[in-house]
Formats: sequence, C-alpha cells, structure tokens
Amino acid sequence: MSPDSIRSDQPIRAVIFDLDNTLTDFIQAKDDAIHAAIDAMIDAGLEVDAATAHRHIYDIYLREGIEYQKVFNQYLQDIVGAVEDRVLAAAVLAYRRARDSALVLYPHAKMVLNRLLRDGYGLVVVSDAPRFEAWLRLCRLGLQHHFDRVFTYDDTGARKPDPLPFQMALDELGVRPDQAVMIGDWPTRDIRGAKDLGLHTVWARYGDKAPPYKDEALRAADTAAGVEADFIIDDMAQLLEVLDELNGKAA
Repeated sequence: MSPDSIRSDQPIRAVIFDLDNTLTDFIQAKDDAIHAAIDAMIDAGLEVDAATAHRHIYDIYLREGIEYQKVFNQYLQDIVGAVEDRVLAAAVLAYRRARDSALVLYPHAKMVLNRLLRDGYGLVVVSDAPRFEAWLRLCRLGLQHHFDRVFTYDDTGARKPDPLPFQMALDELGVRPDQAVMIGDWPTRDIRGAKDLGLHTVWARYGDKAPPYKDEALRAADTAAGVEADFIIDDMAQLLEVLDELNGKAA
C-alpha cells in the first residue's frame, strides 16, 4: 500500500506493530523450543541436568541477546569444552521443530489485521529482530502480505526506543506521528520510544512476558513504563476499539 492509497478521511491513518509478543507469543515458543533442544541433547548422550541447562542457555541469551544464533554452540563449548556436531545437530533440529509448531498468532490477530487492511490503514512492523528472522516468523504465521514494510535492526542500525526505527516507519507510510498508533508489548522500548516521538501508544499487556530469569528490577521498570501508554489492551481485538475512539467513532 503506497502512502497515496492510505485513507485520509480520519485522524488515524496508520498502525505500527511490534512483532514478537505482540502478534505472536514468541517467548512461549522459544521456551518450548529450548526445552526440546535440551531433551534432544540429553538423548544424544550429553550428561547434564535439564533445569541447570535451561538456566545456562538463558544466561547466554541474556548476555548475547535473545536472537543469538550460536547459543547451543556456546553452551556446548561452556559445558564440555568443544562442540560435537552430533549433539549440536540434535539440538538445532529439535529446537526448530518445536519452535515452528509453537509459533502461532495471538487470538483475533488475523481478524484485526484483515479489518485494518479493509479499512485502509497503512501497516508496518518495527522489530529489533534480525531482518531474515523477522520475515521467517511472518511467513510462518502467514502475514507476509499484510504489511507494507518491515523495519528491523538490520534496516535501521538502531534498536527501540531509539526514534530512528519509528521515524523510518512514519516516513514509509507518509504520515505524521499524531496520525499513527504504535502497539507493542515492551513498555520501555515500544511505548516510550514511540511516545517520545509523538505517536499514540497501545501497550499489548497480553504479550508482556519476560524471559525466564529476567532481573526483577528491570521487570518492574517495564511494568511502570507500560502504565504510561495511552491505551492498555488485554486482547488484540481491543485495538479496533482504540482506533474507533481515536477517530471519534466511539459510542
């Protein structure tokens, strides 16, 4: 959808979506995949305690980033001092199978996106995920045709709450900040970043799930930031009510 085709007869003309934990339960899918990978490594002969391995793998993610692609290589290096291809292959295959089966859309997400497209809103994704991983998830969810553009860290070189990703999305859509809504689950990144630039903000509280072992102080800061959002929703369908209210259609 080009900027010229976005409807201009109402105050809100575009919606910017975060991807992980806003459209899909990424944390749950990832955790299921990690458990499957640990079981596969144990079945392949690695003698470790599953609970201890779970914590160790998340420690690597917390240090290197949740999208770190060499997490099992690093884990095996840490545990046995070398990467055995047989064990690594078992982990990676189990991880991918479990992730693919667990990665599903939140309830009502497809209905809401179809409704927004029908009503002429411009739609983009702004994500901190690597570009290819973001597209893999969107294609797996059947959403590759719903968005005008996907802006990732690979495109912007900046992570939320830096204003650059949001500004690039606005420029792509051809709208002002006050004509767009940002919906995301991560308050200190999605909400504060968009709010600082002047966008309307919606906290997807239904997706606000911290990775296991996240520092409680950081968790509390996220929750406090969520309250700063203009709107808080506990179901994707409520986004339609938010847009109606902003456009002056609420009863």
